[in-house]
This record gives sequence, C-alpha cells and structure tokens, in this order.
Amino acid sequence: MQEVCKVNWSEIIVGGTLGVLFALFLWPEHGLYFRWKHRRRVGSRETIEDALIHIHQRENEGRPASIESLAGALDISTRQALSVVQKMEGQSLLTAKGEGLHLSAKGRHWALQVVRAHRLFERYLADETSLPIEKLHEQAGQLEHTLTPEEVDKLDADMGYPAFDPHGDPIPTASGELPVIESKSLVEWRTEHPAQIVHIEDEPPEVFAQIVAEGLKPGMTVTVVESSPTRIVFVSDENEHVLAPVIAANIAVRQAPAKAVAPPFRRLSALKLGEKGRVLSLDDACRGLTRRRFLDMGITSGVHIEPVMQSIFGEPTAYRVRDTLIALRREQADLILVENDGGAQ
Repeated sequence: MQEVCKVNWSEIIVGGTLGVLFALFLWPEHGLYFRWKHRRRVGSRETIEDALIHIHQRENEGRPASIESLAGALDISTRQALSVVQKMEGQSLLTAKGEGLHLSAKGRHWALQVVRAHRLFERYLADETSLPIEKLHEQAGQLEHTLTPEEVDKLDADMGYPAFDPHGDPIPTASGELPVIESKSLVEWRTEHPAQIVHIEDEPPEVFAQIVAEGLKPGMTVTVVESSPTRIVFVSDENEHVLAPVIAANIAVRQAPAKAVAPPFRRLSALKLGEKGRVLSLDDACRGLTRRRFLDMGITSGVHIEPVMQSIFGEPTAYRVRDTLIALRREQADLILVENDGGAQ
C-alpha cells in the first residue's frame, strides 16, 4: 500500500513539474518561447520594413502614424509596437512626437527602397510568370524583404528600368525619386469627359478582384456616363461597366491625353507570304515564358518581320526576323502585333 502511494506521489510531482515547465516555456503569449519569438519578430528586418512602409503611407495620406495604428498594421500588441518604435529610434529611422510618428531622411529613403523592391517584383511577376494579377501584391510583399540594395539594382537593370508597376504606380528610382501623378477617383470624375486610368488600388483584395474581372487596367480610356450614390456607369472600348461607388473609388484617373492617330495593327498570323510587317508590341496576354522567349528571339518593338514559308499542314509558319528564321504556331503569332511595312498586299 505504501509503495502504491509512493508511485502516485511521483506521478503528481512529475506532472506538476511538467505543468510548470509548460507554463514557463509554452504558455500562449506569456511563455518564454512565445516571448522569445515576439522579440525576434520585433527586431526582424521584415517588421522594421513593414513599419517603415506603414508610416510612409500614413505621411503621404496626411495623417501621421501612431503606436496604435502601427500595432494594427503589423498585427502585434501595442507594447510590441512600442518596442519596434524604440528600436527604429535607436537606428535614427524616425522620431516620435506628440502628434505621431515621423520618418527621418534615412527612414524615408529606406522606405522608398522597400516600395521600389515591391513594385519591381510586381512588374517582374506580371511580365515573367503566369501569376494572376490579383496575387501579385501578396507575393511581392513576401519577396520585397529578401534582396540587398545591390540585388534590387540588378533586378531593375535586368528589366530595363520599368517606370510603373502593373497597377499604374510609379517605381521609385535608386536615388529615391518618386514621381507624383495627379489623379482623381473615378467617383469624382465628371460625366462625358474621357479619362485615363492611372492606378487601380490592390487592397482590399476582394474589391481589386472585382475590378480585374471587369477587364480594367491602367492606361485604358474610360468615359463616365452616369454617376449616382448607388452606381457608376462608364464605358471603355465600347464595353459598358457598372460598379458600386465603393468599388469605383479604387480606380484613379486623370484627363485622357489627346487621341493620337494610332497606326492600324494586325496580328502577325494575318500576314500572308510576301507581306512584311513591323512589330508594334506584344499583346498584353503574352506573359511569362512566352514573352521571354519572344524577346530572346529578338521580337521587339520596331523590328521587321515577314512570313517566308508555311508548313504543308498550315502551321507552323517560318518567319524571318533579324536575318534569322523562326517557326511559330498560329496561337503564338496571334500574340505579336504588327503594322504593314510594304510588300505584296
């Protein structure tokens, strides 16, 4: 009987010890493991850069960030947000005044470099992969923290120094210059006055997905024909769109440029043997590996191209470009827009 009691006491002692250890190390939010994890997150590059972006965005909106807004943006507690601010103050990235948080020149430059990396990645993912446009922001948000400034410079150079991301936002330069594009919300635009879409806000994702589903994108010309508190009706390329004002507010526009007389274009597949064409551009639907392959073949704006031989089965067709013969199927040739460049008609 005494032996049984002894064993039970041992189990109680072991169980109590394990309970104490669990509480000490693994208790949610308060255990040593979670406290270590939070400290590591607070001091991480990703957290610092996300904080810089939040403060920079709030400054641009004319409403300084606060400890509370930073905590909400980073999904951390107010106490942890205070630790982030103290760390950033120690790095001379910001100053905390009574009216809010303000970036220093050093902090603002760093913030713009993160914006630059983010928008370059969005441009890269849009041009070089088949990732849907509504997924670009999230993926770029993960990649923007992974490169050194030198690697961002190389990415920019490899892409030919693009000026805008797929949403129409300007991409900051290496020196931190960021052009300002004057625009208004589509909701505020006057009816019957052509406007050019210059930016489509990608947050919240549900709103952005609805705009994408309408086929709208930066560069398009639209004309508002009806504006009311319940709906915005506008047309683009003879297509009519009807959006709720809360959705249309995420579309920024400016005065449409004077219409230039655009040269008539044809699909490369429409050229007959003996005709010659000059490449105008690649279709917007041409993305990822196909776009890269075309560029590697030398199919760029302004280059001359002509069909010289057709398969007995109708395709592929051999084209001469830059003194080289290449073979393209019809669906590939459909992605290349050309204008007539002499030859047989």
